[in-house]
Amino acid sequence: MRRATPADAPAIAALTAAAYSKYIVRMGREPQPMRTDYVRVVAEHPVWLLEAAGELLGVLVLMHEPDALLIYNVAVSPQYQRHGYGRQLLAYAEAQARAAGYAHIRLYTNALMTENIALYTRLGYHETGREAFGELTRVNFAKALGPGNG
Repeated sequence: MRRATPADAPAIAALTAAAYSKYIVRMGREPQPMRTDYVRVVAEHPVWLLEAAGELLGVLVLMHEPDALLIYNVAVSPQYQRHGYGRQLLAYAEAQARAAGYAHIRLYTNALMTENIALYTRLGYHETGREAFGELTRVNFAKALGPGNG
């Protein structure tokens, strides 16, 4: 894992687009992380890159909030999905949240991304609510970071 720099923004955007493109037909539009300005995000928030042998495998975008650390984006390159890298990125996010003194970590996903909902539930995240997001539905999740969670 290494911290992203502004020079990494194009690679972050490309990996995110590749990872989320499978949802375009299901959602009827590009998911929000595909529309994000990663030059700005890298400048303003902690962004981490998971690399192996010089190849970008995954991206983790974190945003500090008053009561929790938000996982804004976790994306794994399509050819490396289903190999545990997403779980590794989420575990890293939880470690970052603990190190920053947070008692909770949170994230959200689209209700149509059912495989993500299943993964987050298996990893101990609990649904905290649903809200309209344009014509779609955002599902909010949180996880307590006490001893034994993670």
